[in-house]
Amino acid sequence: MNTDEILALYQQGEGPDLEFKSENTKPSKLAETLIALANAQGGVVLIGVNGRTGEVEGVRDPRLTREAAIEATLLCEPPLILPLPEVTSLQEKPVIAVVVPEGLPNVYSLNGRYLARVGSLNKPMPAATLRRLLIERGEITFEMLADPRATFADLDLNKVADYARAFRWGGNMSMEELLLSRGCLTRDKDQYRPTNAGILLFGAEPQKFFMNAQIILVQYPGLEMGDEFIREDIGGTLEEQIDAAELFLVRNMRKTMRLVGLGREEVTEYPVEAVREMVVNAVAHRDYSIRGEAIRISMFNDRVECYSPGRLPGHVTVQNILEERFSRNEAIVQVLADRGYIERLGYGINRMIQIMKDHGAQPPLFEERAGGFQVTLHAVAAELTADPAEMAKWLALGLNERQIRALQYLSTIPRITNREFRRLCPDVSNETIRSDLADLVDRNILLKIGDKRATYYILK
Repeated sequence: MNTDEILALYQQGEGPDLEFKSENTKPSKLAETLIALANAQGGVVLIGVNGRTGEVEGVRDPRLTREAAIEATLLCEPPLILPLPEVTSLQEKPVIAVVVPEGLPNVYSLNGRYLARVGSLNKPMPAATLRRLLIERGEITFEMLADPRATFADLDLNKVADYARAFRWGGNMSMEELLLSRGCLTRDKDQYRPTNAGILLFGAEPQKFFMNAQIILVQYPGLEMGDEFIREDIGGTLEEQIDAAELFLVRNMRKTMRLVGLGREEVTEYPVEAVREMVVNAVAHRDYSIRGEAIRISMFNDRVECYSPGRLPGHVTVQNILEERFSRNEAIVQVLADRGYIERLGYGINRMIQIMKDHGAQPPLFEERAGGFQVTLHAVAAELTADPAEMAKWLALGLNERQIRALQYLSTIPRITNREFRRLCPDVSNETIRSDLADLVDRNILLKIGDKRATYYILK
């Protein structure tokens, strides 16, 4: 949070979503407020402001205060997984902002006490309220469970160390304490055991425990599924899956050029940022308790469909998806947020819609299926361009519209294959495609390289 946001919060005063705490507040008292906010609609705790007078006192040692705030999250049951407390400035004094996101999936307690925010106070929850909240949120999430087969040795400590460096944690927290604070580890007496989230995020072999925790990517040359396709099955940790899936999608996108003023700019048929949001949201929010089902991403000539196992979580529906927040996998979401893949506030869907709009594409289509959730992105309507002199020459040769389209493609991309030509002209037969390319070779316009499935064509 920046200085202006902190100042605006401070000026609104304590209330349902804001509390002031002094630097010397005990972790147990801080935990009470964090629990109360988490069991309600989230909020912020500003440490370094006197709760009685509202005076900005600041904190003398931000590092120790941050450590105390994280210690408070570990006192909660289950441990409260929050963004790293932020050091910021208020009236030129350092204060700590602890943000509790809305839409958390658990019901939290401290020493058996369930609290909720009522005005500016933390109050015990009435039995009826607690019962309703337990029903709405569920008592425990799959990601926080621990597979009895998994041990600390099943984690890749190099991946954990890489995360710790990116996390920029500068305190005295050990690797085990960091994983505990992120919901990736549980502790039974003196034994540490990775949670399901820990295995998915940092496991040496995640698919050893979750065979279908992977992404299946398929590219079809036409508008529907067919016998010809390119397929790639991606495993590894969730970060590795996101990176590999984005690489596959970008590699298999058509890239064209359009005239902008006196120059040209490259246009991909799908905005890369929107594709990344689609993949990250699928990975972050799928239901990993569903066995026998992977994330499936299918590329067609005019669209990309991304299906994620598990229906929308909590009270979120297709109708209110832009306004409501509910995190099925709070640990996974927080670690991906720490790594910069996702915003913890949960506005990925909103960003996806805006990005598609900015690129002149149709809005994404959101559909809830019997067993999952599907996002469809439609290709950006961008025409291929070519040099006017080249266009005039092709027309003078009597080339058909399909052949000119292939040559336009080759004016921006150095080579073309049968498959890529079929994607440009999906409504004609394979024989017509082969005939058009053969004619261009016979006319000495294209040069054929390779043989059989490895064949491609370049301008001569």
